[in-house]
Amino acid sequence: MKIHTGEREEARERLLEWLKPGDTVYTILRHVSASGMTRHISVVKPYVREGDGEIDFLHLDYNVARALGEREARNRLGGRDGIKVGGCGMDMGFHLVYSLSRALWPEGHECIGTGCPANDHTNGDRDYTPHHHNDGGYCLNQRWL
Repeated sequence: MKIHTGEREEARERLLEWLKPGDTVYTILRHVSASGMTRHISVVKPYVREGDGEIDFLHLDYNVARALGEREARNRLGGRDGIKVGGCGMDMGFHLVYSLSRALWPEGHECIGTGCPANDHTNGDRDYTPHHHNDGGYCLNQRWL
């Protein structure tokens, strides 16, 4: 399936409404191929529902797949089953979220202060005053469910 530029940009704009630097998104491993070279991974973001205060999840697979130009995975019944991610030898959930962050913030982002996920802070930058981080890939935090 070919993703058109307009679809990719629309998905990116929707994701930027829902995701901000420093947010944590959760990945769910749905399937691993017999060879171990392909995985189906879902991406969700928790939120508190208005009214009843219950925690629910915003399912981001459709828009993440479009923003990255990747294919959505299908299960045996033909339903959607995450994003098809090829490769092995590394944390593919981290890879998916890092790629998403790079797609959303290609020019980097402004430091959000204490708790900023930028790799600069891990690599010795102890300055949490407002300044620019060049690598947008670390804007989002990733956790497995």
